[in-house]
Amino acid sequence: MTATRSGPLSDVRVIEAGTLIAGPFCGQLLADFGAEVIKVEDPGAGDPMRQWGQVKHEGKSLSWPVIARNKKSVTANLRTAEGQRILRELVAGADVFVENFRPGTLERWGLSYDELQEINPRLVLVRVTGYGQDGPYASRAGFGAIGEAMGGMRHVTGEPDRPPSRVGVSVGDSLAATFSALGAVMALHARNRTGRGQVVDTAIYEAVLAFMESMLPEWEIAGYQRERTGSVLPRIAPSNAYPTADGAEIIIGANRDTVFARLCELMGEPELATGERYGTHDARGENQVELDELIAAWTRGFDAADVLDKLHEAGVPAGRVYTAADMTADPHFAARQAIVRLMHPELGEFPMQNVVPRLSDTPGEVRSLGPELGEHNAEIYGQLLGADEEQLARWRSDNVI
Repeated sequence: MTATRSGPLSDVRVIEAGTLIAGPFCGQLLADFGAEVIKVEDPGAGDPMRQWGQVKHEGKSLSWPVIARNKKSVTANLRTAEGQRILRELVAGADVFVENFRPGTLERWGLSYDELQEINPRLVLVRVTGYGQDGPYASRAGFGAIGEAMGGMRHVTGEPDRPPSRVGVSVGDSLAATFSALGAVMALHARNRTGRGQVVDTAIYEAVLAFMESMLPEWEIAGYQRERTGSVLPRIAPSNAYPTADGAEIIIGANRDTVFARLCELMGEPELATGERYGTHDARGENQVELDELIAAWTRGFDAADVLDKLHEAGVPAGRVYTAADMTADPHFAARQAIVRLMHPELGEFPMQNVVPRLSDTPGEVRSLGPELGEHNAEIYGQLLGADEEQLARWRSDNVI
């Protein structure tokens, strides 16, 4: 049974026909804040995320319960005329339709936005693709990794003497999904004034590009091209990973003048904060390597817990590089319920990240784990489309659902 929905989007119905991460994470974000998200999946195997993930347990994906949380699952073969008709009926009563097919797919199915608006003028259509809905690359297949490359992130990630690296999660897809959820909410807000929906067109490479700070003017105006710099940002110092006596790595961010002064006092070298070599932001940037060596020599004299206590007490931003084990044991994570646990019918207690951000009056909530394939066919098709058991049986026999 699906838990009762609450939250700021509890009056919003979303049809999600996306797969993998870019579309489904958008749906997850909306569902986290109360939207009724009806996920339309292929009746054969469903969303590939049901089988994907770096690690499985007893043959079960550990990714699916997270990205499909709070959603309802129905099946429909959208490559059939009847499946397309079902989707039209679902969309007719929806507020938002999320899809991440290649551009032109909906149009081939007779589901272009113009056609969808004829049956639901208030519909917000969220379209997540590699390159956007127009432009010379629009028809290309596009995955998150390519968006990270074209958006500039891969070029500046990793060590300078090695090929571009990647972050250990699907950043491009997740950024596009986050911008898409924001776009959906903005379009719904605009609809309150205009009475009409609109298209939210998110390109993965543009979502990545939006995070690239001043990369473009640095190149075009100053002739400076950012490159891979490993664990540091050039001329931002001190801000790096530093070793400790017990073999841990801690991050210290003390590049602001006042914070650097507190660090120097703690290190027993207050004169560093006013001297010519390190006394200003620019000077610290010029002498970044030498400064990092000085700080590393100091941190090596303490175990991680001890040096972090000293840094926290002095008001210097610092933290251990956390693993999942560190997160689950941390009292601050526990106090803020940053990790939430639900019961999985086969895997038992299932931990995952909680909803972000926290709203004081209308908070989001993790109500349920990812559903079984087609788990809500009878509920949704019966209540929303008026299908009886005979109709459902006919659709199943015809491989429509």
